[in-house]
Amino acid sequence: MIRINLLGQARPKAAKQAVPLEATVQILFLAVAVGLAVVILLVTYFQQKKSLDAVNQKIENLRREKASLQQIKADVDRFESQKAELQHRIDVIETLQKNRTGGQELLQMVANTVVRVDSLWLTSLERKGDSLDIQGQAGSINAVANFITQLKRSGYFGKVEIKEAKETDIVKSAQTFGFTMTADVIHAPPPTAPAQPQPTGSKPPAAPADKGRS
Repeated sequence: MIRINLLGQARPKAAKQAVPLEATVQILFLAVAVGLAVVILLVTYFQQKKSLDAVNQKIENLRREKASLQQIKADVDRFESQKAELQHRIDVIETLQKNRTGGQELLQMVANTVVRVDSLWLTSLERKGDSLDIQGQAGSINAVANFITQLKRSGYFGKVEIKEAKETDIVKSAQTFGFTMTADVIHAPPPTAPAQPQPTGSKPPAAPADKGRS
């Protein structure tokens, strides 16, 4: 419905209500508090994000270092395995070299010892490390005892132990005894033969004449 003012007077305007000063101050403080809280939250967020990024970077670096250390460990294990294999080969070669260089000397010493004993011969001779297994036949038990004595006197053997000695029938017409013994090799050099003295009154050999003299 439309109202028409017939009196021609202006319609009075509604008076505006004034906002109390206390309410304005409260609204202002609230806005400042909200803004400050937002600023604090933003600062805290960026700080936490920076710390998180630093931790993530450190974790990534540790992972890379771990991978590198694992590779180094694998290389070290491989080198240790190669070292052990090479050391084993060296030990085998040294053992073979030791046995090769001492074998001839050992056989010569045993042969010289057997020669000094009558009615005794060897049938088996086997070296196991620093021990020598000896098997043989003898014409009597005294010959076996004499052989043990000669082994000890040679200076090349230490402990000599008889394992078995019994009568055998290898030679039908004579009494024989089979024996088995072990002797510890002490690696002492065999005694050197004394120098043969020159006959008294013999003249030393004349020195060869110098070339070019007539």
